[in-house]
Amino acid sequence: MQNYTFRLRSGQDLFDSIQEFVNEKQIQAGCVISSVGSLRRAVLRFANNRSFSEIEKFFEIASITGVVSIHGSHLHISISDGDGQTIGGHMESGCKIYTTAEVVLLAFDDLSYRREYADDSGYEELVVYNG
Repeated sequence: MQNYTFRLRSGQDLFDSIQEFVNEKQIQAGCVISSVGSLRRAVLRFANNRSFSEIEKFFEIASITGVVSIHGSHLHISISDGDGQTIGGHMESGCKIYTTAEVVLLAFDDLSYRREYADDSGYEELVVYNG
């Protein structure tokens, strides 16, 4: 296993920047083990919705969880606003960092994560390969 810790800056796209880091390091299989920071714009897909919601507001990142791979990543995020109201969902490109985002990833050397279409869900789902 290998761990990576990095900081993203104001204005960067949170999802795209994580994916770019994964691609740069050629991570075949990994996960987000910690992330904090803030957003000024969130793009989320909420439960049982096919479309994304775009929200322009200041948020604290409460958590990010999910799997990462050069073959496609699947991340969820929980964010809270200035009143402490918390929402979360499937994170997509378009989440813009307000001040910072600190991300810690763990990469697994002996696995490869792929995203393949699954008839049962209608989505690209995780398939795990050894080696």
